[in-house]
Amino acid sequence: MGSGLKFALAAGCIALVGVGGWFGGRAAIESVVHDYILEHPEILPQAMENLQNRQNSQQLAGVRQSVEAPFPGAVLGNPDGKVTLVEFSDYACGYCRQSLPHVNELARSNPDLRIVIRELPIISPHSAEAAKMALAAAEQGKFAAFHDAMFAAGQVDPQTIEAVAKSVGLDLERARETAASDAVEAEINRNYEMAQNLGFGGTPSWVAGERLIAGAVGLDQLAQAVEDARGS
Repeated sequence: MGSGLKFALAAGCIALVGVGGWFGGRAAIESVVHDYILEHPEILPQAMENLQNRQNSQQLAGVRQSVEAPFPGAVLGNPDGKVTLVEFSDYACGYCRQSLPHVNELARSNPDLRIVIRELPIISPHSAEAAKMALAAAEQGKFAAFHDAMFAAGQVDPQTIEAVAKSVGLDLERARETAASDAVEAEINRNYEMAQNLGFGGTPSWVAGERLIAGAVGLDQLAQAVEDARGS
């Protein structure tokens, strides 16, 4: 809506209130707005986007700092990046595997991007084991290597998790101790709670700026979300 048209519409509404009083004026205003929307339906997508952003802001209020704070080492891209993309992920999730090249491309093309991975093991009986080993890899500074190799392995079971841990050079005894630690258990539980509070019911799910995104939405949409987060 152009600024002149906005002014004219507002002026007309004020005049209607002045003439008819609030109750009569309100009905007249609603009629004007109703007619305008019918004549200009193109404003509806923008209105819905604004509403969604407002609802997202309400969901993120008070929890953004926690959502964007990674488990130490569980980060892709630039750990000190000024822009943050959060992914809730499960190693048994085919859509997460499908999204991995997009995540890696975002990290490559955005040197200021920090990608926080929140382990959300909800799919396979062995998803939690893989998630805990990933956090153990993070503790040893080898999260990215384990993350990529685990998805490349194509399946989630104890033998594969162990083989991937060996292949990326983890100290296995130390990794097992870390994976079984209270700190790792608390992190997984915290991720469950965060996902529930944000309304996420599956993986992958994403947080970027004011946007909450569910599903494997592709590189273009993720790139736009990152750009919007940078602008905000």
